[in-house]
Amino acid sequence: MNAVWLDSSFSDDERRKRLYDGDLFIFSPRPSVVALRDFARRMVQEAFHPLEPTTAQFHMPVEQYVAILAKLKPAFIHHPACKEMLRAILQDFGCDLEQIYFDVPRLRTSTAAKYLTAGIAYAFHPHRDTWYSAPHSQLNWWFPIYDIEPSNGMAFHPRYFARGVKNSSRIYNYARWNAESRQTAAQHIHEDPRPQPHAEEPLELVPDIRLVPPPGGLILFSGQQLHSTVENTSNRTRFSIDFRTVHVGDVRERRGAPNADSECTGTTLRDYLRCTDLAHIPDELVAMYDTPDKLPAAAPVATNPH
Repeated sequence: MNAVWLDSSFSDDERRKRLYDGDLFIFSPRPSVVALRDFARRMVQEAFHPLEPTTAQFHMPVEQYVAILAKLKPAFIHHPACKEMLRAILQDFGCDLEQIYFDVPRLRTSTAAKYLTAGIAYAFHPHRDTWYSAPHSQLNWWFPIYDIEPSNGMAFHPRYFARGVKNSSRIYNYARWNAESRQTAAQHIHEDPRPQPHAEEPLELVPDIRLVPPPGGLILFSGQQLHSTVENTSNRTRFSIDFRTVHVGDVRERRGAPNADSECTGTTLRDYLRCTDLAHIPDELVAMYDTPDKLPAAAPVATNPH
């Protein structure tokens, strides 16, 4: 098993190297992260007012809940203040802002008692982000907005970090997903038929690692890590934020975690913005990763059974 580091003082270069090797990092709350946490809390509380957000699911039909999330999540993702606060977080963590590019932050929800596990609140099966056209230099930053516990957080399955898993990532192309599947998330309430990469062999998921930071505490991990949404048995909805970064030098030199099993096509790199000026990654670097779709436009693809 790889190491789990608490409040490490490594430089960003050393930290990225260890993340690419499969280590996990957990950090105590910092003012920069707490600022984004509190901003998100205010938006969530306004959206669910007068209900308590973590228990609101027990007081409204699921269709009403989905309607609230359908407005709340895009409003948070695209709020200009979020980009400013992400820049402050990355500077706080010692990143070179000229070299680091980020994707916009996502507001995630995991409801209890299987109230809503599809579409806009999709409960992720065991997966790697690299099955979803992510570059192998992608790093994931994740933190809860309210208190969490092991029964409503996220599980890591580190025995598979460098061990290949038979999977259906070959069905996934990022451009196809954006064109055909992303915009329909709020339409899927009871099941989600959108094509998603899945493991195609039995996995040994226990024991797993469940890190439980306080609100505003942060987990940092490689997009190569196999991880999953924990089935929420806590009787409280989990609200969390995650965002992703890449170092442009690592992109250029193809540094990153090993590719154990990913066969997806396309790339998410066009989504990334430079910290200093919000410029996109240069086209010539994106082209290095932008592999063509393997499937014809009308080809049937495997569907998510959940």
